[in-house]
Amino acid sequence: MHSLLLTLATTPTPMPTPTLRDGISEDQVTPGLLGFIMTAFFVVATALLIVDMVRRIRRVRYRAQVEEERMAAAAAADVDAADAQDGLDDGTHPAANPSAQDSNGSGPADGLSRPRE
Repeated sequence: MHSLLLTLATTPTPMPTPTLRDGISEDQVTPGLLGFIMTAFFVVATALLIVDMVRRIRRVRYRAQVEEERMAAAAAADVDAADAQDGLDDGTHPAANPSAQDSNGSGPADGLSRPRE
């Protein structure tokens, strides 16, 4: 490997020609005004596409964030509703609490109401 690098470093490079070959004009070698205009068009079009894509990605990310917040709020509301329902089922409501009815003597001891006669 070392000898290959040494050979490449010591090999003389060909001398570049300072002028164009016979039969070739300067306009055939350079891109000219049309090449500049096409290159500028592609640069501007690429920049506009990048800006548009960033805007679309940001919009999708924002919509996903809003959807997550909405789902979290709905889940929290469901949990609150379930907790409230469990609170009613657990006897925190005065009508469902047998000890509250027993203390004032207005209800049966088992917590069930008697039918009216």
